[in-house]
Amino acid sequence: MTAVTGSIEPPRSDPAHPDAAPRERRPRVPGPTAERVPAPDQARHAARAWWDAEADAYQAEHAAALGGVELVWGPEGWTEAELGLLGRPEALSGRSVLEVGCGAGQGSRWLTGLGALPVGLDLSDRQLRHAQQLDGGHHPGRWVLGDAVALPFAADSFDLAFASYGALQFVTEPATVHAEVARVVRPGGRWVFSVTHPIRWAFLDDPGPRGLTAVRSYFDRTPYVERDGTGALTYLESHRTLQDHVDDLRRTGFVLDRLVEPPWHPDRSQSWGPWSPERGRLLPGTAVFVTRLAPTEEAAVG
Repeated sequence: MTAVTGSIEPPRSDPAHPDAAPRERRPRVPGPTAERVPAPDQARHAARAWWDAEADAYQAEHAAALGGVELVWGPEGWTEAELGLLGRPEALSGRSVLEVGCGAGQGSRWLTGLGALPVGLDLSDRQLRHAQQLDGGHHPGRWVLGDAVALPFAADSFDLAFASYGALQFVTEPATVHAEVARVVRPGGRWVFSVTHPIRWAFLDDPGPRGLTAVRSYFDRTPYVERDGTGALTYLESHRTLQDHVDDLRRTGFVLDRLVEPPWHPDRSQSWGPWSPERGRLLPGTAVFVTRLAPTEEAAVG
């Protein structure tokens, strides 16, 4: 494991973001594009640089929604304590758990309270600095700097794995993440992950009425990218349809047990970027896939 080491720096103040809010990505718009899928190493570099630059503002803006010790599955506000997607709380005690794309590790910290043994992995050093800070520096080996498409763990290292909006949307080939999780999770182990609901790809990123009109084909798998003035990639989000997600899971040995499309939580009134109560009452914003790694013989038959 490659843990983040050294002193924990205080969160930086960013003069470009005086209100501690991450910059808004421009709305996705319809129309043909000649944009090619960037190379995986370009996407990896862009994701690391973006999250290192935005981690302080992101954690500051969403601190109340994320909590310091909570596993929140998406902007709608539903928590693992409410949904129970990883299993019964008492069954998680003593289990080794990998959090992929852990950010500041709020989910892993919540699992620790149940007696689980979590390890949080993230590509961003700055996000992991926030994890260490929230942890009070007590568990430095828990936070691992690494890439979800090349997990730095031996085979069969974990009983289960999860990701709450972590990693999968920021790589060019999400199936590579599934394959790596399949390698490090023991047969029968759960792999539960949430992503932006694929149907949202067809709509503008707008929390108001403009975000309720489809402007782009759901079947257009062209990634959303941002580039700087030199043409270098600075941000990427990939798009997979629901069928693509299911096919990726089957090819990498997972069985889909449940697909959860949570409505807007009745106790949440605040918006989260383009996610809002207005949209959340009409369209799903998050998809949570509850899967398990099939034994070898079952995967071969399936």
